[in-house]
Amino acid sequence: MCDFNALTEEEKKRYHEELLECAMNFGGKNFFLQLLEAIRETRPHPLTARNCEFRIELGTVTWNKVIFNDKLQLLLKARINESKQDNFLPTPDTKAYKKILNVVRTLKPIVFHVKPVVKEDGPGFFFQPFDMIDEHKVKLNPLFDAVFFCSVETVKKVLNYEPKA
Repeated sequence: MCDFNALTEEEKKRYHEELLECAMNFGGKNFFLQLLEAIRETRPHPLTARNCEFRIELGTVTWNKVIFNDKLQLLLKARINESKQDNFLPTPDTKAYKKILNVVRTLKPIVFHVKPVVKEDGPGFFFQPFDMIDEHKVKLNPLFDAVFFCSVETVKKVLNYEPKA
């Protein structure tokens, strides 16, 4: 999803609507973008927080399982390859297949909850890291990708996208 220009019009429209709905459920585009900027600036990566929580003044992101740095590093490597092969999982004959499959099995059950501090800003939203297409095809959830990895400029482009009539 991070290469927005390479997507089809249908995918652009779908991602725009999905991200816009999440942004509105967090208090609007600006609040959502501030959350993403805070996530990008935080070191070490917020996903490795021992308390499974990331807080800013505007809201929190919580999840239900600790993610260790080694899994995060494998996730980042596999994420780069996903755009080339249209599948998060490498082919079964590659050396990294078992490791990446293990990352998917470890992270798949995790649910991320994003909630604004002020209830009137919206109900928040939740998502999982992966979309399981079938047992051999897994895609990174575009929302997970947008919240934790894509550049804020790309997310802004998606939010401001105007579908062609």
